[in-house]
Amino acid sequence: MTEKADSPDRGPVVTPTRVVAGLCLLAPFVAMLWVSSYARIEPTLIGIPFFYWYQMAWVLISTALTSIAYRLVRREQRARKDGADT
Repeated sequence: MTEKADSPDRGPVVTPTRVVAGLCLLAPFVAMLWVSSYARIEPTLIGIPFFYWYQMAWVLISTALTSIAYRLVRREQRARKDGADT
């Protein structure tokens, strides 16, 4: 037997927290797939063309956004668990 997604004991599946987490995970994909936005040489950073340092910057940004998304979802899961226990 299956439960409805928005049953009182389970709560809604799509929440604002999950939307924000999803946007955090979507941003790097959009940034990397929109190649025309960074397919150029200028401005250079310590002699490295923009094309390369932009992508390397997104490695760090993606790490931060993934960490934020993880923490948001974990916090929501803990809140749901604490709410279900009471």
